[in-house]
Amino acid sequence: MRNIGIERGKEVLNIEIEGIGSVRDRLGESFAQAVDLLAACRGRIALTGIGKSGLIGRKIAATLSSTGAPAYFLHPVEGLHGDLGAIRSEDVVIALSYSGKTEELLTVLPPIRRLGPKIIAITSGLCSPLAGLADLILDVTVPREACSMNLVPTSSTTATLALGDALAVCLMESKGFSPKDFGRYHPGGSLGSRLALAVTDIMHTKGLPLASSDASLREVLSVLDACGFGAVILTGEGKRLAGIITDGDVRRLFCRGEPDLRQAAAAVMRSGPSYARLDMSAAELMDLMEQKTITVLPVVDEDLRVRGIVHLHDLLGKGALRFSAPQANA
Repeated sequence: MRNIGIERGKEVLNIEIEGIGSVRDRLGESFAQAVDLLAACRGRIALTGIGKSGLIGRKIAATLSSTGAPAYFLHPVEGLHGDLGAIRSEDVVIALSYSGKTEELLTVLPPIRRLGPKIIAITSGLCSPLAGLADLILDVTVPREACSMNLVPTSSTTATLALGDALAVCLMESKGFSPKDFGRYHPGGSLGSRLALAVTDIMHTKGLPLASSDASLREVLSVLDACGFGAVILTGEGKRLAGIITDGDVRRLFCRGEPDLRQAAAAVMRSGPSYARLDMSAAELMDLMEQKTITVLPVVDEDLRVRGIVHLHDLLGKGALRFSAPQANA
């Protein structure tokens, strides 16, 4: 019996994967138009639906709000009893009904239309009454529900939720939503709390992978191997930042041929590398690392003297430092 349950569980998941794949394969111009419409929205995004579709609508509204697109859930019945006062002409309404024939939704949408917002329908009923009331239609048809009766909303709600996630992600990227923004909207979350820290709270100050730019390449490789940061920070006169050599630099160096390990590191280092300042926040560091596509940053003072080092894992809480309260420097 236990093995039967496991196999049936796998079958259900495969059916739901099939449903998402079906929606993915039909994704087209209407989806791009929906993203553009939401990006241009000067008001808020209202999600509306009832039953299971309403629950999915609430989750999509929460995801949109948390990624920089103000959204809320409007219950169709409550809308008919006064909550339509929240709707403005500059809003966009996303209406969810798999069949496109949900009575409560069809009752509230005509007065919503008269208020002036654009309406996006997420439905399988492409010729349904809901489709007729919408400005844009997103097709969420799935081959079958996962239940044996093909009745219980399972694959259809999963696919609708996934489509909502796709809208939210595309919208946040079109708006240039950054880790700093994430921290602002998630101050109570672990990553939000992490990104609110200062660089001095998370940088390493001991056991730094430092070497003189006059050191030999052999010496630099020894430091690289011993420190485990994936990079060596090279300094010049007065311990000021001069350059950096990373694991990737070494790999590319050896791919070009056997290097002379006796040569000075200055001959092969990357001069003038990116760096963090002591007064920067973790969110600013994350932005910089994303822009430069780097994982390690030296931290310098106003005289460019190296004071510490930050790894991307320290920002994400995956290294020695974690998401909990600030700890002593590692």
